[in-house]
Amino acid sequence: MSDVAVRVPASSANLGAGFDVLAMAVGLYADLGTGRAPDGAQQLDEDRSGRAAFERLGGTGSIWMRCAIPMARGLGFSGAIRVGAAALAVAQAGGTFEDRADDILAVAAELEGHGDNAAASLLGGVVAYVEGRAVPFVMGPTLAAASFVAWIPDVTTSTNRSRRALGPEIARADAVHNIGRATQLALAFAHDDPALLVGATDDRLHQDVRLPLVPGAADAIRAGVDAGAWCAWLSGSGPTVGMLADSSVADAVAEALPTGGHTKVLSIDTAGVHIL
Repeated sequence: MSDVAVRVPASSANLGAGFDVLAMAVGLYADLGTGRAPDGAQQLDEDRSGRAAFERLGGTGSIWMRCAIPMARGLGFSGAIRVGAAALAVAQAGGTFEDRADDILAVAAELEGHGDNAAASLLGGVVAYVEGRAVPFVMGPTLAAASFVAWIPDVTTSTNRSRRALGPEIARADAVHNIGRATQLALAFAHDDPALLVGATDDRLHQDVRLPLVPGAADAIRAGVDAGAWCAWLSGSGPTVGMLADSSVADAVAEALPTGGHTKVLSIDTAGVHIL
């Protein structure tokens, strides 16, 4: 059997008020393939996260990775690698990602511990991860062409440690607030209306606890919105801050962000995992 390779996008989870449910695929990628690693790639034969997902769906032989997604930065590195490795096993067997999407997602989500990032990397675009299912948002032309601006500080975060900092209970008013904001964000995409994104990522469940753990993150959110971004949020558990902006102002937004991190202006990936 000839060797195969796949490309899988990074992701930004939560999108503010959509805690553990909403995620977006972004144009930063990892390539995974079977066989001998090409120049600039690394073998994953001893890597447990990718190798386990590959073998769970019947993959055999050596696999490799070439990755531009930073680790432990809130951009879905581990979810993307597991989706890519599981999809690689499907491709090796001659299957299609459409037919095996549920299997790829189930394996990646189980190994990852939560499925929002994995769902976005699998399908592309903006998705909701609901009771083990990935539900894609409709992407109209205006928001599909938006820029994802990332502020990535030079520190890492642990999702598990960050999650333990969250309280076990929430106030009813905070729950209602988040339901409203998450619905507002969903409607912004349903109507392809960026005006509805303003305020749609305001959150009361996790960001108030997590933002102080990342120096400069709250400042980055304020600076990005002040410079013209429609909305901004802590990407996953951080430390990256993500924001959506019209492409005409994306560079100005990036230039306005604090000096404590580097910036990337990316697209929303709408392809998801695919064969190279």
